[in-house]
Amino acid sequence: MKTFRRILGGLGLILLTLAIAVGGFGAYTVRRSFPQTSGTVQIPGLQNAVDIYRDNYGVPHIYADNVHDLFLAQGYVHAQDRFYQMDFWRHQTAGRLSELYGSGVVDTDQFLRTVGWQRLAEQEYALADAETKTILDAYAEGVNVYIANRSAADLSLEYAVLALNGLQYTPEPWSPPNTLAWAKAMAWDLGGNLDSEIQRAILNQTLGVEKTNDYMPFVYPTDHPIILPDPAISANALAGLQTRAAKLNETLGGKFDGIGSNNWVIAGSRTTTGMPLLANDPHLGIQMPSIWYEVGLHCRAITPECPFEVTGFSFAGAPGVIIGHNQRIAWGFTNVGPDVQDLFIEKINPANPNQYEVNGEWREMVIVNETIKVKGGGEEPLTIRYTRHGPLISEVYGLEDFAADSGLDPAAHYAFALRWTALEVGQTWRAILNLNRAQNFDDFRDALRDFAAPSQNMIYADVDGNIGYQVPGNIPIRKNGQGLLPAEGWTDEYEWERYIPFDELPYSYNPPQGYIATANNAVVGPDYPYMISLDWDSGYRAERIVEMIEAQPKISIEYIQQMLGDDLNVGASEVLPPLLALSFDDAKLAKALEALRGWDYQMRIDSQPAAIYMGFFNALLKNTFHDDLPAEQGLEDYWPGGGDTAWVILRDILAEPESAWWDNAATPAAETRDDILRQAFTEGYASLEERLGKNAAAWQWGALHTSTFVNATVGRSGVAPIEALFNRGPFATGGGSSIVNATGWNMARDDWDPQAGNPYRVGSLPSMRMIVDLGNLDHSFTIHTTGQSGHAYHDHYIDMADPWRLIDFHLMLWGAESVQQAAEAHLTLKP
Repeated sequence: MKTFRRILGGLGLILLTLAIAVGGFGAYTVRRSFPQTSGTVQIPGLQNAVDIYRDNYGVPHIYADNVHDLFLAQGYVHAQDRFYQMDFWRHQTAGRLSELYGSGVVDTDQFLRTVGWQRLAEQEYALADAETKTILDAYAEGVNVYIANRSAADLSLEYAVLALNGLQYTPEPWSPPNTLAWAKAMAWDLGGNLDSEIQRAILNQTLGVEKTNDYMPFVYPTDHPIILPDPAISANALAGLQTRAAKLNETLGGKFDGIGSNNWVIAGSRTTTGMPLLANDPHLGIQMPSIWYEVGLHCRAITPECPFEVTGFSFAGAPGVIIGHNQRIAWGFTNVGPDVQDLFIEKINPANPNQYEVNGEWREMVIVNETIKVKGGGEEPLTIRYTRHGPLISEVYGLEDFAADSGLDPAAHYAFALRWTALEVGQTWRAILNLNRAQNFDDFRDALRDFAAPSQNMIYADVDGNIGYQVPGNIPIRKNGQGLLPAEGWTDEYEWERYIPFDELPYSYNPPQGYIATANNAVVGPDYPYMISLDWDSGYRAERIVEMIEAQPKISIEYIQQMLGDDLNVGASEVLPPLLALSFDDAKLAKALEALRGWDYQMRIDSQPAAIYMGFFNALLKNTFHDDLPAEQGLEDYWPGGGDTAWVILRDILAEPESAWWDNAATPAAETRDDILRQAFTEGYASLEERLGKNAAAWQWGALHTSTFVNATVGRSGVAPIEALFNRGPFATGGGSSIVNATGWNMARDDWDPQAGNPYRVGSLPSMRMIVDLGNLDHSFTIHTTGQSGHAYHDHYIDMADPWRLIDFHLMLWGAESVQQAAEAHLTLKP
């Protein structure tokens, strides 16, 4: 977030830099926030003693006698290790960043207040069932017990830095809506197609519809896997689907490049253990600390009153486990990416900006007035207006010029409202808690009925040997249209009629092929009666995962570890052949081309051909597409980022040597494919010489492709001494965009200049990797990206980074005996 570069400035910045330089941040300042992890602590409100064992990676396993104490302790532990992250997230979801960081983030707060995640969270808490409220309340109680009587600097080093820059701050108590709002943030990160609607509308005007469809291809792939390809499997429990589909047809008349995930589950018939193996690696944006916090939650005696025995990955700030396993089932997530966001163009009454047109009549908007408080005492008023479709986001989402750019009448009065499933009251956190205690496939599916957003590919396995799959979530059925472009909001023609009924959403149980694999690829084929999306991942990762599964007669955990680290660039095998058919007189280029001819397409850290290829590929994207999307027209944000969408476009136009895409609009000549290939290879090689030196034999992909873990706020200050306190890296990294080891990179518009940045830097990554052995839960393995601790310089701040990048794992401890034997610390909480 570029605005955080403005959070430190002026005299405060000078004083802060001097304080660091002269040692003002000594050992005490750095270590004062480190938590107590051994011994005994008395906790008010606790009913019975709680034991917390931490292993050599700092992963806590919590043992309690009742639900209240279990989740109070989870809140306490999260606050011990990650309170600053939690506090930042809650200020973010509530649109209150300006209170901590000043006027530079007011525009961010305006948008976050407009979408209203905190208001929705408060409504959801008020409507939650008593059991869910009990857990949310206990969790908040644990957080508040820990932060009580501690100064901000006692909670995390970041607060000490901000205090030197003028922040006077005492954290307020945690509340259950602070937890619930985070589900909305994750839904925003993972769901919808708002940006693609805007992009498609603008490019239609710039490139024309035909060329835009080339550039933003609709995906129902015929050459890559579909998750549920067999109609009999897809429809095996969709009771009455065809009848309802016919009625629907009669009624109708007829997403951060690289963000994604992999998961797969293998039946015992295909494994060396004879029992299911389940793997998951969610791909999310790179960050410090990790988005995930590993934890075990154990009721000492499993009873209806205390049913939790679960381990896996949680979010700091929220109770329960998001991805993991309990004593009987395991589960994993990947993003479905359904079309659940629609931008509606609203006609506004010129005489009254609080009225909008509906079927020829003016209707009053709902008005919400809020005040944004700014560090230092300032205030910014904000008026939020709602139509029947949702909040007006025109001014706060950068859509001021959208009407003119899209060809609408610039003289008319328009605004733009966002309809999105996550902006409706739901009970997604109840679904998570019910998932944690599910005992079989029916329980698993019943839990997911409440999982409104973001819609996920949920895989399942159990200790009885069953495997399964379910798509949950609210996915709209539209009266007309497919939600690909902003729709007219002043009529009823494009309204959402209802959501796809849960029992008609795709699922599968013990499919005959003996495995289920998902990688954000198409869930169903075009015969499915409802539209889920036309913007699926193109399927290269899914193709490679299926290929690896089917290549091995019996699959072991060690083989799955290799799969999770697979670096094969399938797109390169489609892009390279036309280049390899050429020859170059320059000896250096000829030698580099020869290296590509012998390449196995693996993007390993130490691979020289991978570096050569990416220099060429980066230049190929630049020389093919930048002239059609000129920066002078503000279209640089739509330049391709290097992932699967670019592969599909290139695959198609490489088969057409005279395609109009090859011609450089900025030159008088009419370039062909081979002209651009030669230019790209020459320029790409030269760029690598600038970055890596003249000795091409020493080039390595990992020297270009690096992971730097950056603190989301002070780590982006632009002040080197401050950033050095919190950021870690760079770490040489294998993989790449749209590869199973999905360490995505993005060719940002200012990064082609070698002095301006590194276009190959990792922007998204496998945020954790997990393998669950349903035959022996103590033989499961995992890793995440940074470490359990959010405290800079703590032993567990960055201790997972090397194992993560080298595709190594640690045991995912389970049984009480294993947990206690491996413990490096034991803390007892007493009433």
